[in-house]
Amino acid sequence: MDFPRALRERRSSRRLSQLDLALRAGTTQRHVSFIESGRSAPGRGMVVRLAESLGLPLRERNELLLAAGYAPAYPETPLDGPELAPVREAIDHLLAGHHPYPALVVDRRGDVVAANTALAVITEGVDPRLVGPGTNAYRLALHPDGLAPRILNFAAWARHIVERTRHLGELHEELSSYVPEVEVTEQHLGFAVPLELRSSLGELRLMTTVTSFATAVDVTLAELKLEAFLPADAATARALRRAAGQSPGNW
Repeated sequence: MDFPRALRERRSSRRLSQLDLALRAGTTQRHVSFIESGRSAPGRGMVVRLAESLGLPLRERNELLLAAGYAPAYPETPLDGPELAPVREAIDHLLAGHHPYPALVVDRRGDVVAANTALAVITEGVDPRLVGPGTNAYRLALHPDGLAPRILNFAAWARHIVERTRHLGELHEELSSYVPEVEVTEQHLGFAVPLELRSSLGELRLMTTVTSFATAVDVTLAELKLEAFLPADAATARALRRAAGQSPGNW
C-alpha cells in the first residue's frame, strides 16, 4: 500500500481538508501536505496521531502503520485465547443482562460469536444451518430460509442491513440479491422503523440497538458488536417476558 495515497484517500473520504487534519493531529498543514506528496516520511508517532485523528478503526490504523513501514500498534488476539477470558466473561454477563430480550454478539463480518437464549424467539423455524455460533447474522436475517419470510416489513427494514455490509464484498452481493427494490416516496422515513416479525407469540415489533467496546485497544475486541432487540411496544414486551420460561443463559 502506498502510504501517501492511503492517507490522502482516508482524509478525503472523511471530507477533511489538510488543515482540518493538521489541527486534529497537532501538526501543520504544510507537514500534512509534505506527507501526502511523499516529500516527508512521518515518524511512527505521527502515523498513529494521524490515524487517530481520522477516527480510523484499529484494523485500518495497523494497515496505515504497515504502509508507512512500521509494525502494527494494536494486537489482534484470538477471542478464545486466555488473554481475552475476561472479555468472554463480560460478553456472557451482557447477554444474560438483556434477558428476556434477544441479544447476540457479532464480529466485523457479522458472524455470531455468542447469543442469549431469548434469541430463539426470533430464530424459531429457520434453517438450522443458519443459526448458532459461527453463522452469519446478516445472512440469517435476509436469507429466504432464515427470518425473511416472517419479517412483515422486509423490503423496507432489510435495506439498512445491506448498507451495513458494503465492506463485505461477496457477502454484500449475496445479501443484496435477497432484497427487493423499494420505491422511495415522499413519506419515506429512512430505516428508522421497528422490525415487524411474525412469531408463535404473535406479531413482534422490535427496535434494534448496537453497542461496541469503545475503549478497546485490541483489534478483535474493537470489532465486536452487541446487537440487542428491544420491544417497540407493550404487547411485544409482554410476549417476550412470557416466553422467558427458561432461565437466562447463552448459546
